Amino acid sequence: MPIWSNVETLSRDELRKIQSQRLRHVCERVYERVPFYKKAFDEKGIKPSDIKSIDDIVKLPFTTKADLRDNYPFNLFAEPLSNIVRIHASSGTTGKPTVVGYTRYDIEMWAEAMARTMSAAGVTKYDIVQNAYGYGLFTGGLGAHYGAEKIGAAVIPISGGQTQKQIMLMQDFGSTVLCSTPSFALYIYDEMQRMGINPLSLKLRVGIFGAEPWTDAMRKDIEKHLNIKAIDIYGLSEITGPGVSFECEEAQSGLHVNEDLFYPEIINPDTGEPLPYGEEGELVLTTLAKEGIPLIRYRVKDITKLNPEKCICGRTFVRMDRVRGRSDDMLIIRGVNVFPSQVESVLLKSPEIAPHYMIIVDRKGRLDEMTVQVEVTPEFAEKYCKTMLSEDGKKFAGENDEMRKLKNIAQKNIKEIIGVNTNIVLMPPQTIQRSEGKAKRVIDNRPKE
Repeated sequence: MPIWSNVETLSRDELRKIQSQRLRHVCERVYERVPFYKKAFDEKGIKPSDIKSIDDIVKLPFTTKADLRDNYPFNLFAEPLSNIVRIHASSGTTGKPTVVGYTRYDIEMWAEAMARTMSAAGVTKYDIVQNAYGYGLFTGGLGAHYGAEKIGAAVIPISGGQTQKQIMLMQDFGSTVLCSTPSFALYIYDEMQRMGINPLSLKLRVGIFGAEPWTDAMRKDIEKHLNIKAIDIYGLSEITGPGVSFECEEAQSGLHVNEDLFYPEIINPDTGEPLPYGEEGELVLTTLAKEGIPLIRYRVKDITKLNPEKCICGRTFVRMDRVRGRSDDMLIIRGVNVFPSQVESVLLKSPEIAPHYMIIVDRKGRLDEMTVQVEVTPEFAEKYCKTMLSEDGKKFAGENDEMRKLKNIAQKNIKEIIGVNTNIVLMPPQTIQRSEGKAKRVIDNRPKE
């Protein structure tokens, strides 16, 4: 399969020259244009002139998600808003989104990264790409859209949901490529089974899946049921969106990092010390070609490792392993980042709710479901819930209008602010387990690898 760009096959020395030149440039830009970075550089005693090559990146300060929140919405931008042509955002931990801005050049580079991603999956201008990633503030939909268009493929911008319509369009339009979360792909299959439709009757041949963790077992399930090749991709909105790294159809063995655009490091999550190739740790990314909001050594919190060996496909970019987990407590529910502290912040918008809760994540059929057990305040329980208590007093045996109203408000707030549908279970006071140490807020019952 042809490789989209010759930069994907450069020698390591040639690639290092590009990375070094771009790192020097980005350090100069952020030092001059972003007060946050000038202060961070100065506190470490570093000047842009101290950065001679890509090896010097270890001298630079880290950036964290908290830094993006603290500089909400535009204080990390390195360009005036007059030069920003797109604003995307992802969920933050307090209800405030993480905001990213794109210049016209950034959009072009994003499309380039996604064209490489699509090409590595075997997509060509002769394909019909059904894009079931969400459009809007979420970066997935538009990222995949522009990459497919850059290749010259025909794009069906259907976005997520509408499962029966997804299937109808696959039949009527002859879709050959599906872009979605892996769980939604399996959900589509389940609906096909219910409708009596044989996937072999479709023209689908490849799926490009990301936005949530998935296992090789799920990959085999998708490939078997939908009769397609399932390709893994990786990205995050803070860096660009999808297009940071991608599998190739030849190997499906590790995700090629677009190293000329995003420089990857692996560090010890506890000490911040760099780790060598092959050792597992926390992924750190530096944007080398982004104008709108360049980020220096951004701590992604995903746990993986890097492999610098040349792939059988001919690409020389380092490959990252499929993400094994996270070094923090973030959950990914149907492609949406969810933090326990974020859920708490939203719940406590209702004064009748106490700050004691438990998040339970299950996989029902093909899709993830999140349930939040949360205590009501003693005052609310005394006033409205006395007759609803079970005999042992550990749960409510039913609901009244006031309880349903409170539950609906909590569900609505979580949906609108965080972006996920949630089951809310109201609990009597003092029924959720307390902890003297770090509170256990999450029970994740989803199957592991």
